Amino acid sequence: MSPRVVLVGPMGAGKTTVAGLLGDAWDLPVRDTDADIEATTGREISDIFVESGEDHFRDLEAAAVTAALAEHDGVLALGGGAVLRPETRELLAGMPVVFLRVGLSDAVKRVGLGVGRPLLLGNVRARIKALLDERTPVYESVSAHTVDTDGRTADEVAAEVRRLLG
Repeated sequence: MSPRVVLVGPMGAGKTTVAGLLGDAWDLPVRDTDADIEATTGREISDIFVESGEDHFRDLEAAAVTAALAEHDGVLALGGGAVLRPETRELLAGMPVVFLRVGLSDAVKRVGLGVGRPLLLGNVRARIKALLDERTPVYESVSAHTVDTDGRTADEVAAEVRRLLG
């Protein structure tokens, strides 16, 4: 069993929203690893970062991704940093992974001031740019397809994903 599609990309790319639209269109269940972590721990991700640190969160995230890839056959959205772990990248090999690419300007507009986004403390625009610069090559390396989201609605992005995956 493996997901119909795995969506990856940075915060603000629309992974959760697009996943919901794809689930509706394909009549498939939708799973989001960030939501899985919050449900399992009973804590918000921002609280986990602050109280337990990023390394602990990344351990929880790796476990959530491993479980979701093994158990879920619907639409799966991964947290923005999930692809940073080499073991996660290995698990994604050969899967129908779609990178939802977002540019700096659109990401900043969508994320706002980063409330509830612990990696954005401080200068939000500079922090998002650094994350995009660091992670974009990793997203590209694990993805079978890339869909640009800038200036597009979630419906338009979901339609392109459906077209790419048939």
